[in-house]
Amino acid sequence: MIRKIVLKNFRRFEGATLEFSDGLNILVGDNESGKSTVLEAINLALTGRWHDRYLAGELPQHFITSNAARAYVSAIAAGENPEPPELLIELYLSEAPETVNMVGENNSLRENAPGIRLVAHLNPEFGDEYAAFVAKRSDVTSVPVEYYRVDWHDFAQRPLNSRTVRLTASLIDASRIRLQSGADYYLQRIINDSLSAKERAELARGYRFLQEQFATDPSIDEINRSLDARQDRITDKRLTLEIDTSRSQWEGALAPHLDKLPFQVSGGGEQNKLKILLALARRVEDAHVILIEEPENHLSFSSLNQLLEKIDAKCAQRQVIITTHSSFVVNKLGLEQLMLLCKDSAPRLTDLPADTQNYFKKLPGYDTLRLVLAKAVVLVEGPSDELVVQRAYLDRYSRRPIEDGIDVISVRGLSAKRFLDLAVRLKRRTIVLADNDGDFTQKVDKNFQDYGGYAFITICRSEKNKLPTLEPQLAAANSLETMNTVLGKHFASVADLVAHMSSNKTDCALKIHDAAQSIVMPEYIKDALDGLAK
Repeated sequence: MIRKIVLKNFRRFEGATLEFSDGLNILVGDNESGKSTVLEAINLALTGRWHDRYLAGELPQHFITSNAARAYVSAIAAGENPEPPELLIELYLSEAPETVNMVGENNSLRENAPGIRLVAHLNPEFGDEYAAFVAKRSDVTSVPVEYYRVDWHDFAQRPLNSRTVRLTASLIDASRIRLQSGADYYLQRIINDSLSAKERAELARGYRFLQEQFATDPSIDEINRSLDARQDRITDKRLTLEIDTSRSQWEGALAPHLDKLPFQVSGGGEQNKLKILLALARRVEDAHVILIEEPENHLSFSSLNQLLEKIDAKCAQRQVIITTHSSFVVNKLGLEQLMLLCKDSAPRLTDLPADTQNYFKKLPGYDTLRLVLAKAVVLVEGPSDELVVQRAYLDRYSRRPIEDGIDVISVRGLSAKRFLDLAVRLKRRTIVLADNDGDFTQKVDKNFQDYGGYAFITICRSEKNKLPTLEPQLAAANSLETMNTVLGKHFASVADLVAHMSSNKTDCALKIHDAAQSIVMPEYIKDALDGLAK
């Protein structure tokens, strides 16, 4: 299977090396991070085709990284003579019977390994045309991909074509369903791949039998005689309506049905689920790679759960690479499979503690990807703390944390440690805002001592043990008059105020969040905001 991919000047990747495991790989990242590009690059290297068209016939201008294109144009304008940027995709494969003839060192890493190399570069045959092109330097505003050629070889330097590449892939993009009359082309291809040669022959024979049966039907014969009698005699030949027997392929006429309902009018979720399951049903001996783009699209929670269980069961004997934005997908299939795509790398979470992996897998409702995708995170103990932190940040910066890529996540009890285990592996800036519960040394410092050695993790708590939670902290930081005004109450004592706030945590926090009055925040919350600025 695919061990790793090297990308150079391809779409958004200037120079990236991503490593994959043999089984399941879950690729996550922010929008525009290149998740779809990775899947498309793998498919392109294995097929030589981009959206069912051979790349050698037409290289899109936007394939060259924008930075590489700008650098090339700037160098030409400065009077230099740079080589046009080279586009490179390399797949490093595992040793197997189907890759034994692909071993060599024809790759950028000079590894003696089996693999596939697709490179687009200036074609020497267009030397004169290219020289004339760069001679007018002021007219050079883009990379002249029209003068490129695409070389598709294995690492043994043998040229490749669709017949010589024995490792194949199914790219399943759940967001783009392309339907035609009958079975859509995409589904036809998956069904064809899932059927044996004998099954395809029997299907073709059965289809031809139906063609012949149509022509001999008495009612059809009567209709044809009537039609022939009505036509103007512009020809001596007989006009009839019959099935076109010159087209022996069944794909254009036979349509799959789901519970007797034509596939193309079924719900989008059912269509996507069927395509994924058909791809997974392909024979293992075909050395098949499954590439799935956001399987959660169009699926309800229960349907997605069923689909993920089937993917998990099927991927043990084949390689599956999934992109997703769904925490449920990540938690269900396992955080140990997670690859975080950031810039030109994709670190894995393979060393995450087993109990933490099991924790998130069993509690898929937790927003794991909020921590994975955020620039920084504040972990708080409940929704009331979350609202107060949102207000504190808004007061200081006149904008909400999420506008700066900072996510405030409500966690409870020991679950904070699970998120910190993730933060350690991702080296994610994380602030823990903890109640001291009347003993900050034992309840906070000792509890989080395993994370004290990480510069990107800060534990914020108050040393005032007599103020054990957020509510007495707020009451102590502000006057009784201010808090009464904010809450719309008339408490005569701080004790009554704290009792009310402790019994109505979320309602009071919401009023604090929306208050027009200035609110003084406890020192440990100010410390948390300071920690985010580091």
